Amino acid sequence: MAFSARVSSIPIAQINVTPLVDVLLVLLVIFMITSPIVTHKLRLDLPQPNRADKPTPPDMVRLSIHADGSMYWNDAPVDRVTLNAQMGMAAHQKMPPNLLVDPADGVSYQTVARVIADAKNQGLDRIDFMSAR
Repeated sequence: MAFSARVSSIPIAQINVTPLVDVLLVLLVIFMITSPIVTHKLRLDLPQPNRADKPTPPDMVRLSIHADGSMYWNDAPVDRVTLNAQMGMAAHQKMPPNLLVDPADGVSYQTVARVIADAKNQGLDRIDFMSAR
């Protein structure tokens, strides 16, 4: 009995479909397990939009700090004691305003940090910085 060993350099151009069938079966099992979970209904009571109940945005208070250390509360000059009083009154309003800090280029970091710490101590939580123009 003679066996012929066919040796050729031509590659076999057939696709092995066994791994593809295995992946297909795994995906089918996953789909069968998860499909009953997806069909359950969940009741959500979402709030309906009402234009009359739209809250008004809080006021903006601009605090300018100049390079020489002088401060302006909505363009009115204030010193540190008056500033703390203004921030205390603003914090106790029904809707506290947003504090918009506008430091000049030459202001020291310590001055700005002290103003922000004073604002937080007075109860102003919404503090923003004004960007450079």
